[in-house]
Amino acid sequence: MSLLDEVKFDDRGLVPAVVQDAENGQVLMLAYMNRETLKETIGGDRPVFWSRSRQSRWVKGETSGNTQRTVEILYDCDADALVIKVEQKGPACHESYRSCFFRRVNRDGTTDIVETKQQG
Repeated sequence: MSLLDEVKFDDRGLVPAVVQDAENGQVLMLAYMNRETLKETIGGDRPVFWSRSRQSRWVKGETSGNTQRTVEILYDCDADALVIKVEQKGPACHESYRSCFFRRVNRDGTTDIVETKQQG
């Protein structure tokens, strides 16, 4: 059975993909893939995602130059979530942080920014 046949896409035809730095394990971003973008990712060297807001395919770095190269694709025991390990060039976040997860929630509910913005 192939991954495309095994993955359980949601009612919108999407599966969440956690994008992780292959070198150090840092979670860089969360994106979504549909069957076609997952197929394209499997057959290529860059992850391809589905934009829920624009309803179109997108590749990280097409406009910013902050690209990703796919190193490994993993999926969970329920086959309803992916981990895409990548080599990241430049910031992954559109706000110029290395990771989209740059804010920490403290025990009192306040938040702190835990990263420094990077140059693209």
